[in-house]
Amino acid sequence: MQATISRAGFVASWDRNAYIRIEPASIQTRPVNIISIQSRVAFGHVGNAAAVFILQRLGHDAWPIDTVTFSNQTAHPTWRGRVVPPAELAEIVAGLADLGLLGQCDAVLSGYLGDAGSAAVVADAVARVRAANPKAVYACDPVLGERSKGLYVRPGVAEAMAELLVPEADILLPNAFELAHLTGMDTMTVENARRAAESLRQRQRRPGIVVATGVKHRKGGTDRLDVLLAGPSGTIRAGTPRLDVPAHGAGDTFSALFLGHYLKDRDPARALAAATDAIFNILSLSRERGGFELALVASQGRFDPKSPSVKVRPFEG
Repeated sequence: MQATISRAGFVASWDRNAYIRIEPASIQTRPVNIISIQSRVAFGHVGNAAAVFILQRLGHDAWPIDTVTFSNQTAHPTWRGRVVPPAELAEIVAGLADLGLLGQCDAVLSGYLGDAGSAAVVADAVARVRAANPKAVYACDPVLGERSKGLYVRPGVAEAMAELLVPEADILLPNAFELAHLTGMDTMTVENARRAAESLRQRQRRPGIVVATGVKHRKGGTDRLDVLLAGPSGTIRAGTPRLDVPAHGAGDTFSALFLGHYLKDRDPARALAAATDAIFNILSLSRERGGFELALVASQGRFDPKSPSVKVRPFEG
């Protein structure tokens, strides 16, 4: 059985016995405005120091609100800086509202929060944007930790995200560890991660999309990483070989790539293919250069692959 859907320059062919085949979408004719609420570093590429550049290179306008201001990401031996108090974040949101800009905002992206109280500020910002623009999208990257380190957020942040932000998100972008933490389910296999993603989707705003990254498995003797997308039409997946490279900021980078591509035509399969292809190329170049940080500037020409080599296919175990 095969069907072909054409919409706004996007063509997707679905064959139950084959991959989803994706052709490039039409180019967005005007910049999309995105409020990005996450961390900021002076050196390196994590949080807004990655997301703003990526969104701009994809043709969008990013309005950053920084939840922390650090000298560098905390995987380095030393770092300095401060957590921005929630009241200061709220003042920035209020300033945008005073200018009448919230109705021009097409999406809100949130990531690392330095204080549990910041979750309420994000939730309020999302509510105010939606009141001004009901078509606006909220994408939540629930930055909590990773398998090798466990939770690395302050006490109360994980609980606040689960209570206040997960239910409001149109798009959730956890890594496999965060997916396990938010659901209390095992995500060590692709099948278990699929179940957890579909379970988490029941707790978010409908229709809802969960994009789970960093799902490890082996295929043909090769270590691979899958990205699973659970949505209204079921679960699809994309995968690449696993690269041995420091990936600090890779989650923030992927979230910005996915949202940036999704907002062009709001097609999740196309966004999954483009973002997975782009992050693999970014990590590949970063490994070639041998640095501790992502080679984001050097790889900017790879943010928007016109014909992604990554294949997206329906989940079949």
